[in-house]
Parts: sequence; C-alpha cells; structure tokens
Amino acid sequence: MRLLLRSETGEFGLTEDLVGDDLIPPYAILSHTWGPDNEEVTFEDMTNGTGEKKLGYEKIQFCGEQARQDSLQYFWIDTCCINKKNDAELSRSINSMFRWYRNAIRCYVYLPDVSTRKRKRDGGSRDTWESDFRRSRWFTRGWTLQELLAPASVEFFSRERKRLGDKSSLRQQIYQITNISYSALQGDPLSQFSVEERLRWIEHRQTKLEEDKAYSLLGIFDVYILPSYGEGAVSALARLLDEFHKVQKCVRDLHLTNPRDDKKRIEDTKGGLLEGSYHWILENSDFQKWRDAQQSRLLWIKGDPGKGKTMLLCGVINELKRSIPKSDLLSYFLCQATDTRINYATAVLRGLIYLLVDQQPSLISHVRKKYEQTGKTLFEDANAWVALSEMFTNILQDPSLNSTYLIIDALDECVVDLPKLLDFIVQTSHVSPRIKWIVSSRNWPSIEKNLDTATQKLRLCLELNEESVSSAVAIFIEFKVDWLAKRNRYGSNTRDAVQRYLSLNANGTFLWVALVCQELSNISGWKVQQKLKAFPPGLDALYRRMIDQIKNSEDAELCKRILAVVSAVYRPITLDELASFVDMPDGVAGEYEALSEIIGLCGSFLTLREHTISFVHQSSKDFLVEKAYNEIYPSRIECVHYTIFSRSLQVMSKKLGRDVYGLGAPGFPINQVKQPDSDPLSPARYSCVYWIDHLLDSNPTKNATNDLQNGGSVDKFLRRSYLYWLEALSLCRSMSEGVVLIAKLESLLQTRADASGLLKLVQDACRFIMYHKVAIENSPLQAYSSALMFSPACSLIKGCFKHEEPKWITIQPAMRDEWSACLQTLEGHSDGVRSVAFSRDSTRLASASGDRTVKVWDASSGQCLQTLEGHSGGVMSVAFSRDSIRLASASGDGTVKIWDASSGKCLQTLEGHSGGVWSVAFSRDSTRLASASSDGTVKIWDASSGKCLQTLEVGKALGNISFNATGLYLHTEIGTIAINMSSASYTTPIIAKPKGPQYQGGGLSLDGAWISFNSENLVWLPSEYRPSCSAVSRNTIGIGVGSGKVWICHMSSTNFTNLER
Repeated sequence: MRLLLRSETGEFGLTEDLVGDDLIPPYAILSHTWGPDNEEVTFEDMTNGTGEKKLGYEKIQFCGEQARQDSLQYFWIDTCCINKKNDAELSRSINSMFRWYRNAIRCYVYLPDVSTRKRKRDGGSRDTWESDFRRSRWFTRGWTLQELLAPASVEFFSRERKRLGDKSSLRQQIYQITNISYSALQGDPLSQFSVEERLRWIEHRQTKLEEDKAYSLLGIFDVYILPSYGEGAVSALARLLDEFHKVQKCVRDLHLTNPRDDKKRIEDTKGGLLEGSYHWILENSDFQKWRDAQQSRLLWIKGDPGKGKTMLLCGVINELKRSIPKSDLLSYFLCQATDTRINYATAVLRGLIYLLVDQQPSLISHVRKKYEQTGKTLFEDANAWVALSEMFTNILQDPSLNSTYLIIDALDECVVDLPKLLDFIVQTSHVSPRIKWIVSSRNWPSIEKNLDTATQKLRLCLELNEESVSSAVAIFIEFKVDWLAKRNRYGSNTRDAVQRYLSLNANGTFLWVALVCQELSNISGWKVQQKLKAFPPGLDALYRRMIDQIKNSEDAELCKRILAVVSAVYRPITLDELASFVDMPDGVAGEYEALSEIIGLCGSFLTLREHTISFVHQSSKDFLVEKAYNEIYPSRIECVHYTIFSRSLQVMSKKLGRDVYGLGAPGFPINQVKQPDSDPLSPARYSCVYWIDHLLDSNPTKNATNDLQNGGSVDKFLRRSYLYWLEALSLCRSMSEGVVLIAKLESLLQTRADASGLLKLVQDACRFIMYHKVAIENSPLQAYSSALMFSPACSLIKGCFKHEEPKWITIQPAMRDEWSACLQTLEGHSDGVRSVAFSRDSTRLASASGDRTVKVWDASSGQCLQTLEGHSGGVMSVAFSRDSIRLASASGDGTVKIWDASSGKCLQTLEGHSGGVWSVAFSRDSTRLASASSDGTVKIWDASSGKCLQTLEVGKALGNISFNATGLYLHTEIGTIAINMSSASYTTPIIAKPKGPQYQGGGLSLDGAWISFNSENLVWLPSEYRPSCSAVSRNTIGIGVGSGKVWICHMSSTNFTNLER
C-alpha cells in the first residue's frame, strides 16, 4: 500500500510501498467516480511529476487539504496510489481494497455532480442539493459499494467541497437510495447478511469492465481470488461464490462452539451480568497498564473459587467491545470443566480462531492451507493441537491483523492439555505488540509456574484487591436482596437483616451470595430471619449444609441418584437423557416442568438451561466428588457407571430402529439431515456415544460379568440393534467414536474365557463398522443397503439382520464366505500410492503418493492424522525411524525430507542427489539414513545433522533398500552391499545375491504375488490386490496399489500354528 504525503510546501508525493510488517500510519481515503482516463492522475504521473495539469489533480488537492484539516498527514487515492502496470500489485490491491477503506481514519466522498450553489428556500424546506444527492452517479457505480460499507467514517462533499453530512446523519437518504439496511450502514459484520441480500446491493450498479462487478464484491464477501480480466462477469461471479462457499464450509467444520453463545449462557445461568460488579477493574492500575502500555501484553487475573472471575471477564469483554476501534479484533473463550465441549486445549484454540475469522474472514486462509488436504479431521484428530497452534500463530503474525485482544477464562477448568495451552499463551504473548492476552484461573502453583516464564506479563490477584472485590460483592448483594424483597415481599426489617447477614459473611465471594440467595428465594418472607443463621460462611460449609438438607428430605434418594449420575457422565446431559438413567416418579418422564422442579430439589448444586443440566460451578462438583463421596456414591462410583451402562442398553433397545428420522431414500446424505424438533433419539443420544465407556469404568470384571457372557445383555443388544445403533451414530455424527468403542469392547472381551461366542460377534461387528464406516457415515441408511450387500456371506451381523436387506435388489453380487484379509481401505490420496510404512508400535501407517504428499494414518481407526506437504515432486518412498520419532520421505524432486512424526513439522531437507530419490531407510539405531537415487548412487546421511556421510556408487537406480541389523550392510534388490565406513565415496561391490526378506510372521513374497507366513507362501493375490509398495509390521501388512488405495491386512498367528508343525 502506497500513501500520498503532503509536504510543508504543499506538494504531494508517494511513500514507499508499505508491505508485510511495515507500519502503516493513520490515513484518510478518497471515494469518487472516475472521469475519462486521460483526466485522472496516474501512478506514472505522480512519479514523473506530470499530473498537476490534469483535472483529476483537483481531487488530490481536495483530499490532501481535508486530511490536513483533520490532522492527518497521509491519504490514499486509487487513481495514483496503485501501479496498474504491475499485475501482481494490481491483483493484491483489488483484493486488499475493502480492508484499506475499512482501516482508514476518514473516508471523503467527492460528488462533482452535487452542488450547493443552487438553492431555493421555501419556509423551512431542505436545500435542493438533496435531489442532486439522490441522483448522484456515485450511487450507481460498482466499486463505490464497498467504499460506502467498509469505512467507519464516511463524509460526503459537494462539488464546492462543502460537507453535506456523513453516513450516520444521511442514513435515511442512503437507505432510500440503496436499499441497504441501517445495520449494514452502521458497520455490523457483513457476514450476518445473506448471500442473496449482498448480491442485491450490487444488482443495479455498473462497472466499466464487466468482471469488476464481481471483483468489487471481494471485500464484501471477504474472499480472495486472482482477477482474470476477459473471463466475463458470469465466470467471475461464479468463481467468487465458489470460493465463498469453500470458505463457509471450512468455517462450519472449524466451528465447535460459538463463544458468544457460551458467554450468554453462562451469564444467564449466573443470573445476568451486573455492570456495577466489574467497573472497579477498569480503574485498576494493573488493568490500565495492560490496556495502555505497549510492552504489557499478558494479564493474569487469579483468585479463589467463587470470587467472580468469570463475570469479571464477561464485563471486561463487554467494555472492550464498546471501547476498542471497530477495526480491532476481540476473541475470547470461557472454559468449563463440566462441559466436555469446552474443557480442552484444542477446543480453546478452535473457539478463539472461530471468532477471529468471523470478524476478519480473510484470516481463514491460514486454516484452509491444511484443511483442503484433510477436511474436518484436521480439527479433530490426534494432531489437531499441532495443526491449530501453527494456524493460530500464523494468524497472529498476519500483516493484515490489526490490534487483537484475546481472553481465556478459567484456565484451571481446561482439563486436557492445559500445559500445552499455557506454553502457547506464553510463546504468543511476545509475537507482536498488537496482540494482548487476558487469562484467569484459580490460584494454582502449576499455572503460576508456567505463566511466570512470560517476559511481558502483569498479575492481578483478587485477594490482594480485597477492598475492590468486597465493594463489588456489596453491589451484587444489594441487587440480589432487592430481587428477593420484591419476590417474597420482605418488610424493611427483613430486607435489612438479609443484607446485613450477607454482607457480614460473604467474605468477598460472589458464588456464596448467589447460592444463599437461591436458597432464600424458596423461603417465605416471615421465616427468613430465623433461617438466616443456618447458612454458614464459606463455600465448603455451605455445600455441606446443602448435602445435609438433601439427606434429610423426603426426596433424598432421588436427589442423590441424580447428583451421582450428573457427576459421573462425560458431558452435560439433557432432561430426556437423565430420565433414561434415573427412575423418575410416575408420569414425570417427558414432562419438562416437573423434571425441572426435581432438578431444583438438588440443593442448588445443579443449574438448568434449555433442558441441559450442568453444575452451578466447578467447585460444587469438586465438593461432591472429593468431600461427599460416601453420601453420593454409597456403593462406589463404579456402580453408578454400571447403572448408566445398563440403562443405556435399555433405552437404545427401546428407541433405536430403522430410519428413525423417516429419511426414506437409502442414499439420503448426512449433510442434508436436520434434527427433528421432536427428536426420537433425544433420550438415547448420550447412550449411543458413551455406553461402552461406562461399561469399562464400571469395573466390569466384578459388576458386569453376566452382561458380557454369551447370550448376555451386550450379546442381545448387538444381535438385535447393532445396525440401528450404527444408523444412530451416523445421525449423531459420531461414526469415528463408534469405531473406537467397538475396538474397546473387543479388547475387553479378549481377557475373558467365558465369552467366546460374544467375542466372535464383536470381532465381526468390528470388521463390519470398519469396512462400511465411510458409506454409513455419509448416508445413514446405507447400513441396510451397501453394508449388508457387500458383507461376506458368513458375517454374523449380516446373518442377524438378514430381514433388513434391500428387497428391491433381485440379483446381488456374489460375496465371499468370510471377511477378506483387508481390514480397511484408506482413501485420500489423489494419485497412486508409491510406498507405505508402519511405525514400530504398529499404531500408525505412513503412505507416500504421486500427489506429492505423505499421509499418516491411525492404523486402528483408519483416520488420517496428518498430511505432510513440501515436496515438489511425487513421493516415492517413506520410512519411520525405529524409535518412531521421525519419518523420512524420498521424492522425485531429488530431495529427502525428515519430519517430526508427531507434529508433522519438516525438520530437514537433504539435498545432494542429481536425480529423483526412489528409496529411503533408517538404520536400526535411527542415527543414519540411506537414500537411493536414479542418479545411480546411494547416500548415507547423519539423521540428526543432515550431513552426507558417504556416497556409494552402485551404478543403477535402486527401488528398495534397508539396513541390516548391524548397520554395516544394505539389503537391495540387486543384492547385499557393504558400507565402507572409512571412505566418503566409492564404488560398492555386491557381496551377496538378492534374496527376499526373511519375515518372521506375516509378509509378502519377493514378486508381491503371495501373502506369506514365516516366508512360506500362503495366499495368492489377484492382480488388482498386488502391491506397488508394501510394509510389514508383525502379522499386519500394509499394501499400496496403483489406484491410490491402501489396504491393511492382518493375520492371526494362532491360526497358523498347525502349518508350522
């Protein structure tokens, strides 16, 4: 971006092109309609000093003078600040224009067709310039649409340079002229408006070049596309909308929760945000230093439970929204340990990124780089933290990012990967002076130890601000007592007594006041004074009183069962789900009013919002689990887990069935399925995803022996409802969880000798879900079509559900009797797979493809964990180091890359071959790496430093190399060759003829035509199953074929015992 600068002599000149991290000073910007090209001052005119005689120079003078009057040295005009002969600069400018207008301090609209000279006054009538204003050509041009919407300040000037008004004072006229809503004119995010509405804004506007009608919308849709003049308006708009829809899909998949909704929910749960309760922090010296000092970038607010940290931060968020410039960004996340959606580190990053992208959609480009390779799994797989932290760091380093405020509440309630999150906060707190963090937590030494490593931090301790906190609590008490007095009709004496008691015993704790007031709300006014002293000071004492009250109530057993279940589940459950796990009084199930009343009996431990139950505060759950264990779990918590497991089987058996949503069409896609208002799955949703987890936590050896026998409850459920469960998992978007659950159940049963029949059924069910996962995941009803049709004839699940097979297919394909050796087909590469390799522990599989990528897969679930990009040619070979810490890839681009196998980060690029590299292998001790190239050499590298240790002249390209156990020889397809450690480069003799690898266990024959066991050929492979590459880990074989698919086969060594004899 170049700016115009007015010198002290009144002359105008251009600055250097400000790019990257260059500081852009405050500037004004001109909006106008272009005259004939030969009248406008161009970039060349400004650099040559030849523009003063052109008519367009008057606009430069006007803008410069107006900027001077507004105390701005710099200004920008599109005619002369862009070098339009530079295609790259023109493209960048077109895509940046909206942002440039948005970031301007002032935008001046010059209207040469609106004059203030012609005046007619008729009593108090408005000046006649308004009719010119309504007819102005400026409102008919395409590019001026974004110039109207983007800036916060838009001022209109007549031909005589007289100010007519601004976007705010003329909003009624502008609305009538443009039909653009007031909210859009006032600066509401344009993402809130539909595609159709935004397209209507440009509908009657014109541009000189037809494609510009689409390109002028780039900022309004906040997408980036390269201009291609000559493509036509239709093609340009189609490309814009296609890019927009791709961005929207990425944002939808990124979305886990909307922190704005979480904030509103938490505020409502706590009775609303009281402004007077947080105003004190705005005057606090530490807060002001954080807000105003450039070097203060991290503020940690810490305090004991119940001190009001969350509501304090909600108030700070509201205050920042009101006070920061509209171009600045504010993103926040409120952790809650009791809600599994928002209690882990990757959820925090997803929420923060989501809000940033929502405010500045162009930032999504940092997410899409990886998203386009892996899709939604990018945000959910085992390496999601690595990917998200990298994306977030890139976002914070984006030159287009303005000042950004990031807030995380309740770090202590981030129960998964908190240390990673703390390290990330510390690292990014010094990335840029534009980034400021606020975090809050309890007084935990572990959090303090991590945050102490930040160099530019401030600490605000609530206990050290006792006077301010107590004053805020006093305001809160006054508010709550007013509410109680109106609700229960207190007299003045009662009101004063309540306020006095609360003030004396609150000890600066909002939560204590809130809980006591909740209890008082159900006590008649005439009883209050005699009951007040029953509420002891301190949270633990108050919780103990609440437990004692529950124990002495007539509904004690019901309340204790509810508290036990709510504290044992893995996410907040709904009233419908609770009724599935706890016996309710007759006639209560499904009656939300009655169920809500029952929740109210649980002593203020629980809160209810939109039929979802959660703990009123994390400290209340902590108390129940740690200090009231015997009262809540008299038979231990394992029995509660067993109850939830058992009731889950019951509710699923009752509620699940074929086509529960009435989709009808077998191929109905999941992305078009909408949850019905009256959801038949509502009581069973939790059970579908967590029933096996509760079984595992129930001490099944002791409590679930009968359930896990042949013919037991699990056996019956799988035989009668397994396909219905798979359909439900698909409808709940939880098929991947289902794969993991069945694998857990199989592992559990393998330890039992009395469940051989159930084990076989579960093993078949495991093969079934793994083989058909993709089909059912994308179309739920394929559980009854494709899945049954293409399962082997002897599949136990297929036999159990014979009655569900499609009757409309009269001729079915002949299927083999048993499941094939193929466990899964991993799809995702866009070209042939050239190489595959297992990690030593067999948990991961790497595949190398001609599409220039390496993919790392979870060998159990088949989920793509990572896509490694960086090679400019097809990847020919891939290998894990023996310790599984690193991964090497060899490419046709002549390089070898070494990757961190966990994070996916490229550690080194090894260069030296003069041809493509066909094969790569680590030595047994992982210290050296060998690479074979089409240049006829093998190079030995130091795997740590990347230094080339030796070059072996072998005279031909080798496609398969491996170190022997000693590291002194290489096995190749031309024979075994010795490595001469004393020479850096030499011609290598072949010391042994080629032999196939001597596998112990499963393997492949040298020609790839047979699956072998202990090097004995056992199973012949048809041509379509033969490998273009393969990898073996114990009895598991990975086979890559030319179509781009990877097959995984496993052989049970037990079944080959007789063969060895």
